[in-house]
Amino acid sequence: MMPSLNAKPGLHRSVSEWTSNNQQLSATAQHERHISNVIRQEGRTLRNETNFKTRWDETDTCRRLSDRVWDVARWKEVLETCAQKVDEEMETLTLSKENTEQTLAATAVPLEVTTECLTLREGRQGHELVTDPVDEQLKKEVELIERVQQVLQQHTSRAFEQLCILQEVRHQLTADLQNKMDALDIDMSCLSLTIKSPHISLKTNPTRIPSGSSTPQEWVQFSQHNVARAHEAMQVSQQIREDMNLTRAQLQNELETQRRATEFALRKRNHHEEQARHELEWQIKTTEEEMAEMESDIHGLDADLQAKTANLKLAHTRLETRTNRPNMDLCRDEVQHGLVNEVQQLEATIAALKQKLSEAQHSLQKMKLHHSRMLQDLSRKQEALSLEQRSLNTHARLTSTSSTDNKNSALMVPLANSSGRSNLQLLAHVCESVSLRRHHGIQSVAFCLHYHLPHGSSRQHPGIWYLLPQGVSQANPDRHPPPQPDHLRPDFPGFAAF
Repeated sequence: MMPSLNAKPGLHRSVSEWTSNNQQLSATAQHERHISNVIRQEGRTLRNETNFKTRWDETDTCRRLSDRVWDVARWKEVLETCAQKVDEEMETLTLSKENTEQTLAATAVPLEVTTECLTLREGRQGHELVTDPVDEQLKKEVELIERVQQVLQQHTSRAFEQLCILQEVRHQLTADLQNKMDALDIDMSCLSLTIKSPHISLKTNPTRIPSGSSTPQEWVQFSQHNVARAHEAMQVSQQIREDMNLTRAQLQNELETQRRATEFALRKRNHHEEQARHELEWQIKTTEEEMAEMESDIHGLDADLQAKTANLKLAHTRLETRTNRPNMDLCRDEVQHGLVNEVQQLEATIAALKQKLSEAQHSLQKMKLHHSRMLQDLSRKQEALSLEQRSLNTHARLTSTSSTDNKNSALMVPLANSSGRSNLQLLAHVCESVSLRRHHGIQSVAFCLHYHLPHGSSRQHPGIWYLLPQGVSQANPDRHPPPQPDHLRPDFPGFAAF
């Protein structure tokens, strides 16, 4: 048997083909060695050129990074300085706003008291709910206080809005400053890197342009815009502070005058209510006495009516019994006629008694109904009088707080705006008509003012009053001033305008 082949036999070549293949391999090897030699020479030349180019580019990049670090650091200092000024202005504006709010809150107690009095008096019922001079005076007092509060509220709102603007500006500066700090850290980190740094590596597409990239011109304009906006907001804030300092004065004399007028009207109305109550109590007392007498008479009439009814029953029984007499004995005799007359007389008497009893009961019912109305009206009058007394006591809180002001000592208040354009000083002394307003722990005091002119002379003008929160450092005597003598007018040479 012939052995089996494990694989298919290959294609047999000729000797010429074998020789040609060997020559082709030799030629190809010689050609590749030539190309390799050329490439090696070109590679050495390229290495020398790229080494010099790489070192130059790295040096130039380091220089540019240094310049960039210096620019970012300079803008970082500018932004820090501007942010610090904005913080100072926000703190100053907040303090001025709080002072204005304290002044505004000081008027809340009179307004609350007056409103409470109006609300209490609205609890009157029936004919007691009248529009009297007390209502007119209370409404005048409310209008006066609201007029004083309106301007202060407007300035407080403006200050709050400006604080929001300053906060937004501060946020923008902080964001820009944080970006500068992050960029400065990144650039300094890049500047410190070398080829021997352990954390360098190849990145994917490092030459791409990131989204949101800006030009150097846009970068500078962005920071310049933030700084310019901050300076503009600070200028507006300074103007608002000056306006608030000029409008914190209140019309305390008018409030005191109106308080006295309202208190007088309340006392007068309270007196009239007491008189009406006493008159009605006397009417109720006499009506009750008459009702008692009428009830006694009604009881007498009812007793007589019962007695007459018994007599009528007796007469009826006798007449009915006599109808049982037999035959000829059923005679209409004198007894029969007498009993008939008696029955007729009793029926007429009972009818008259019933009529009179009905009239008496109707009159008593009317008196009871009117007595109930008088009691109801008395209850309303007592309730109204109680409300009037509560209103008077509530309104008297203003008088009690006014007397507390005499215990306050004098306060020296520098009269200057935020720019310091005035040399005047305001010495505030607590006077007899000083009033103190408390609301949620906030105090405000009305002061009698003394002007101290720059040349040293002191002249008093007791007609000017101010409502200042306790601890306020600035005030303005030119807001709604009363008539002033020549030496206190703003156009007088000794008076410094501010």
